[in-house]
Amino acid sequence: MRDRSVRPALWRMGVIALAVVLTFSLVGCAKDDTEATNTAPAPVEKTKIVLASTTSTQDSGLFDVLIPAFEKANPEYTVEVIAVGSGEAMKMGENKDADVLLVHSPAAEKAFMEAGFGTERRDVMYNDFVLVGPASDPAGVKSAADLNAVMAALAQGKAPFMTRDDKSGTNAKELKLWTDASVSPTATASAADWYLSTGQGMGETLKITNEKQGYTLADRATFLTSKGALDLVILREGDKALLNQYGVIPVTDATHLDGGVAFMEWITSAEGQKVIGEFGIEKFGEALFTPNAQ
Repeated sequence: MRDRSVRPALWRMGVIALAVVLTFSLVGCAKDDTEATNTAPAPVEKTKIVLASTTSTQDSGLFDVLIPAFEKANPEYTVEVIAVGSGEAMKMGENKDADVLLVHSPAAEKAFMEAGFGTERRDVMYNDFVLVGPASDPAGVKSAADLNAVMAALAQGKAPFMTRDDKSGTNAKELKLWTDASVSPTATASAADWYLSTGQGMGETLKITNEKQGYTLADRATFLTSKGALDLVILREGDKALLNQYGVIPVTDATHLDGGVAFMEWITSAEGQKVIGEFGIEKFGEALFTPNAQ
């Protein structure tokens, strides 16, 4: 007679074997998952650095390409830009409210460094200042022989002149142009009628100049990015005295000095300089800044 107990016994052994295999498989999967979890790269902890800079670099749109490029190359940092005049930016540096500066007021930068507020200063880029006004040119700027004659013509008060009056690099350059021409615009009897303060950044000052159909001194980059909405033209350009040099300065004892130094190193590197040198070419057919760190 056939023993019918063999088949159930074999079946039970098969079930047990299958269970063992499944158990080891699950353990193996769990181990693999644990290893995958343990080997996954940890998220980069980001440090926020504060960059105090000029309204011209902000209004020109340069930071829209420069900051993302820096953050991509340095994922451990994020950048908060505070756009003010160069004078205010350096005051922020003195108060340790910024980690690094990007400014364009050479005389003030020299004083800042001599006072020990910056660890190092490096050239970054330059463009130039331009004198803009209505195409009709009521002051006769275009026919003036030189910059001194230009300033003397403006002081006749035939049209408003808008001064930023904000201790910015542009304002410092404008005041030097008056001084070099031995002209004091505020000393003229009609100064209140034609020498007008905006207390605003470059973009807003250009808008007010347009409304008044007057004159102002602007950096080329901001004017080019704004001119589509303006009824103003460049009336004076190219003079050596209108050079507009920018410098980068990490702040001494800044909260995140390491980030400030990293920004300085990157913006003066070949990679950072390439970003600057290409900015504006696609839209305007010319670079808005010329890199000169090297």
